[in-house]
Amino acid sequence: MPDPALTAAQSDSDDQDVIAAVRGLANLVSDVDDLDGVLVRIAEFTVAAVPGADGAGVTLIRASDGSPSLLAWAVTHPFVREIDHLQYEICREGPCLTAMQTRRTLVSGSLGGDRRWPRFGARVAGLQVHSALSLPLLVRDVVVGALNIYARERDAFSDHAVGLAEQFAGPAAVSVGNLQVLQAAHARAAQLQAALTNRAVIDQAIGIVRSRSGGSAEDAFDRLRQSSQAENVKLVAVAQRLLEDAVRRAHARHSHSTPD
Repeated sequence: MPDPALTAAQSDSDDQDVIAAVRGLANLVSDVDDLDGVLVRIAEFTVAAVPGADGAGVTLIRASDGSPSLLAWAVTHPFVREIDHLQYEICREGPCLTAMQTRRTLVSGSLGGDRRWPRFGARVAGLQVHSALSLPLLVRDVVVGALNIYARERDAFSDHAVGLAEQFAGPAAVSVGNLQVLQAAHARAAQLQAALTNRAVIDQAIGIVRSRSGGSAEDAFDRLRQSSQAENVKLVAVAQRLLEDAVRRAHARHSHSTPD
């Protein structure tokens, strides 16, 4: 939608807002332990960058062989969460979902009468929210999420506002993509640490079995594995129980051998 009333001063001010928002993204420290907090900050920068916005949300998805699954989303205001709840969980239709499916920017200035999303639009209009602007977030040509921007006014997002939102979407996509990379690395590190810990527990249990039976490491491992299968519990759980039992026995021997 054109905006002929836009002055050069207003255009310059809007450009400066986008620059400031992008700088905010660049300075944003991604913390995988506070995923919602990071996404909320990105959503706040979105509102600051796009004129006419009353609220915004950032959606993060996990790509899969079938349909992408929703990983997380964060919003700037409760009314945005209510809208996205309708979109993702009740109606299963709306500008964000379409933007991610088509990989295109979606704009609506009258959601209540928008035939693209009849169930969603009617419900959102009932919340007195009439305009929406959704942009897919692309990283190396892969959709990693979306920006969703809402306004209570009709036809709130001019061509100028859409252009600014699209300028901001690129750096926002990079921030979201980096967050996903950090999450994946964090998960792999946690899995590796768990694997190393489990291996250490099993190795200690093998040592205990060998000290009692005098057999080989292979024989001891087979005994642990057989116990795991017979009890239908994980091998590391059998090993941990054996270690705890050995510790209790050692404490009991120590207390009996200690003079009063």
